[in-house]
Amino acid sequence: MNGKQADVLVLGGGAIGLACALTLLEAGRSVTVLDQGRVGGGSSHGNCGTLTPSHAMPLAQPGMVATALRWLMKPDAPLRIKPGFDPALWRWLLGFAARCNLRDCLRATAAKAPLLVRSRQLIEALVRERGLDCEFDALGTLYVFRDPRGFEHLRQEVAVLAEYGIAAEAMDGAATLAYEPALKPGVAGSVLFPGDGQLRPDRYVAELARLVRESGGTIAEGTRIDGLVRDGGRIASVATDAGAYEARDIVYALGAWSPAFAKPLGVRIPIQPGKGYSITYTRPERCPRIPLSLKEPSVCVTAWGSGYRLGSTMEFAGYDTRLNRTRLDALRRGAAEFLHEPEGESVVEEWYGWRPMTPDDLPLLGRVPEVSNVVMATGHGMLGISLSAVTARIVGDVVTGAPPSFDLAPFSPARFGRA
Repeated sequence: MNGKQADVLVLGGGAIGLACALTLLEAGRSVTVLDQGRVGGGSSHGNCGTLTPSHAMPLAQPGMVATALRWLMKPDAPLRIKPGFDPALWRWLLGFAARCNLRDCLRATAAKAPLLVRSRQLIEALVRERGLDCEFDALGTLYVFRDPRGFEHLRQEVAVLAEYGIAAEAMDGAATLAYEPALKPGVAGSVLFPGDGQLRPDRYVAELARLVRESGGTIAEGTRIDGLVRDGGRIASVATDAGAYEARDIVYALGAWSPAFAKPLGVRIPIQPGKGYSITYTRPERCPRIPLSLKEPSVCVTAWGSGYRLGSTMEFAGYDTRLNRTRLDALRRGAAEFLHEPEGESVVEEWYGWRPMTPDDLPLLGRVPEVSNVVMATGHGMLGISLSAVTARIVGDVVTGAPPSFDLAPFSPARFGRA
């Protein structure tokens, strides 16, 4: 052995990787985390920080294909697919479209809902027991509609979510305005999910990194992964620009970058980078008191004591590093339709990040079948923060050989076939 030695090597320093590292350290393992930039600098940084069991139903739902086709005709719609020939993206889109049926939708919900509910509990316990300074609140989320048809559709979904312990309360327009005075008149109705929560994601990730270091873990920032070297049924080393690393176990938590190093693992990782945007402001005077999901424009609104954020949209444009002004302006217009004071006085940050999107909207969790020392923890889509704690619990069980807390079959890293 000639490389740098590690007991457990975690590839990726976002919320998922750091949460896994912390759990493994608490289990008595020695852990090194590698990140190509700074910890939490990817999609963990600028999202809206909502903890949402209410998002248990997948994006692939009946009728979504027709909705997506209508949106493609509008440059500022919630979804954008960059024109051009990208075989991997079109295979992904076909796989997604094939799952836009009731049977697959209900299967995905049944798999994802218990994880989201448990993760929400685990995050609150971690915040309170370890004193994480991340502006956590258990306020719920309010889904708000101006179109009565969308309101009625979500009310039908509520019955499905209730089967998994996800409570909801529907309110008409008048009750919604009384509950959240920051909203303008013209609201058709809303659905309150009181079991949701929120935190400031950049501070949450910074606190996870603090706990990892205080627990004896090593975080190597600015370390670019160049490839995995396979030797028989295991990964013998991870090549980086700082030299090779060798490890007893490897946690693969690379998010949207996961496909780049998949070939030695022998499994397909059909993850596409779904680019999301946000704008962070100083707090407006007439600030919402609860996180909002403004449904028609697909804009998420979150307020903390330290700031205020508009976020969301989905753009499939590869790893394009440009801030698309049309997407940012769409956030502003969408918020202005619903809110008396949609923006704060000062812009603090305009941001984008790549979400790791799978065709079935489920993460890849568990051991890679043909590679004995790799455990996958990636593909969390828009729910990386929400699923961080339960993913860490699952990875901890798999790595240490403890009985699994959940049935991992729906999340198998091999479910998309061989590479």
